[in-house]
Amino acid sequence: MTRRHGQRTERLRSTLASVGLALAGRAGARLAAVLGTSVSRSTILRLVDELPEPDVTPPRVVGVDEYATRKGRHYGTVLVDVETRRPVDLLPDREASSLAAWLSRRPNVEVVCRDRAPFFADGATVGAPQAVQVADLWHNLSEAAERSVAQHCGCLRALIPTGPEPDPEPAQAENTAGSPWPRGHRFADRTRARHAAVHALLAAGHSQRLVERQLGMTYRTVKQLGDAATPEDLFTGQWQNRPSILDDYKPHIDDRWNEGCTNAWKLWEEIVPLGCKGSYQRVRVYLRQKRTSPRPVTARPPSPRAVAGWILRRPESLTESEQLQLKTARTHCPELDALTRHVRSFAIMLTERQGERLPDWLDAIRRDDLPSLHTLAAGIDCDRDAVIAGLTLPWSSCFVEGHVNRIKMLKRQMFGRAGFRLLRKRVLLA
Repeated sequence: MTRRHGQRTERLRSTLASVGLALAGRAGARLAAVLGTSVSRSTILRLVDELPEPDVTPPRVVGVDEYATRKGRHYGTVLVDVETRRPVDLLPDREASSLAAWLSRRPNVEVVCRDRAPFFADGATVGAPQAVQVADLWHNLSEAAERSVAQHCGCLRALIPTGPEPDPEPAQAENTAGSPWPRGHRFADRTRARHAAVHALLAAGHSQRLVERQLGMTYRTVKQLGDAATPEDLFTGQWQNRPSILDDYKPHIDDRWNEGCTNAWKLWEEIVPLGCKGSYQRVRVYLRQKRTSPRPVTARPPSPRAVAGWILRRPESLTESEQLQLKTARTHCPELDALTRHVRSFAIMLTERQGERLPDWLDAIRRDDLPSLHTLAAGIDCDRDAVIAGLTLPWSSCFVEGHVNRIKMLKRQMFGRAGFRLLRKRVLLA
């Protein structure tokens, strides 16, 4: 009915605890105020912390994956009962020793579904030597396929439709002839507007001093704008010819741009090993200038990610245009044709549970010139038994990915300020 020194009924306590599980502290306190209960965020968090641990049946098939508490710096481990698809525990790190200790306390675990991370493999081997390990490979194959397509992105130019290039519009032609900045550039448009305002006042007979006071400009700015016959004369100053830290690397960036790579972050990662000391923002600004520079509008080849998506998807799910473009790419590039055959052969192994064909598939990969798949094959050799089990048994860790995404949502909901205990309670009890 109640408890010693209780300040609220048991039903209200359970209601506030449920609100805390759903919304955490601040948002939970705001919702409680709407419901007519004045309570602080600290009280709601305390009620959540006092909830008992869930009564979980020892799992027989466990899915293991990592989640980031601070991406790139600190990670934890989530364990899911694959049969019931519910989380059973959270670990504060992703060390092999922590997973091994957790599994050793549960000797009834028969199957461990994991990715191919070495710390999970070592932890499962030490903590549950009696369990069968199942490793998922489709995600690794997807990444390797995209890298392979990127290595042959020059072959994708065959997918550009041929035809006459359209003539530039009159405004664009004017910009090409007289201005390095096109219409729509915010600095250029601001300069043009200020130039027009100054010349309008000067033409009306106002002095430069009066224009300076009316427009809130300095005398030097008014004189500079007034002396320029056109705003384009202001865009040809010596500042445009200053040396840039990217000058030595612009040929590489231009070549990759012509190949169809327009991702500034990717290009920056490519030139850093070459010795570039410039920041990502410099590459981003340079690519923005290339995008906004006046030039004829021409078709671009599809991105490597788009082509990799065509290869990875079921053939019957592709549109007629995508099927035609993929067929053209396979005709012009033997490596992309071999990649498509290997990916679709692996998909048949995965869907039809033909894990015994994996050694033959690896031998076929090594006979082709596909370095990314060779790297993948070398990694599979170190974990072959788990991969074959993943291609044979009906278990996988796909359900764990959904819980990892839910953990991301809970962390963002608490603005990254929640500790491990509160996060664990919200994951296990919600």
